[in-house]
Amino acid sequence: MKKLGVVALTALMVLGMSSVAMAAAHEGGGGNQLAIALVCIAAALSVGLAALGCGIGIGVVSGNACAGIARNPEISGKITVTMILGIAFAESLTIFGLVISLILLYAHPYGAALGI
Repeated sequence: MKKLGVVALTALMVLGMSSVAMAAAHEGGGGNQLAIALVCIAAALSVGLAALGCGIGIGVVSGNACAGIARNPEISGKITVTMILGIAFAESLTIFGLVISLILLYAHPYGAALGI
């Protein structure tokens, strides 16, 4: 339950930063630099935290698979298939974080100021 709260808080923080950046972009004037900074921070957090969480998950899956194979080597094939599926599902969450980051960077109204 604690982990779910941390994930939800992180998602709200990333979305909150991007919405503040978009609101600052419509104000004009000095909000341009603030908008760019907030979008870059939100993009970095979306990839970084997704990779951190998935890295921990993949480590747990791999460790438990190694322990399972050590206890019962006869079913190593089934454990390996399940482990690879678990790793693929965890890695897909990192890809979702990358997609969110790319959307924040490339769909931003100040894409030219970012050098994109």
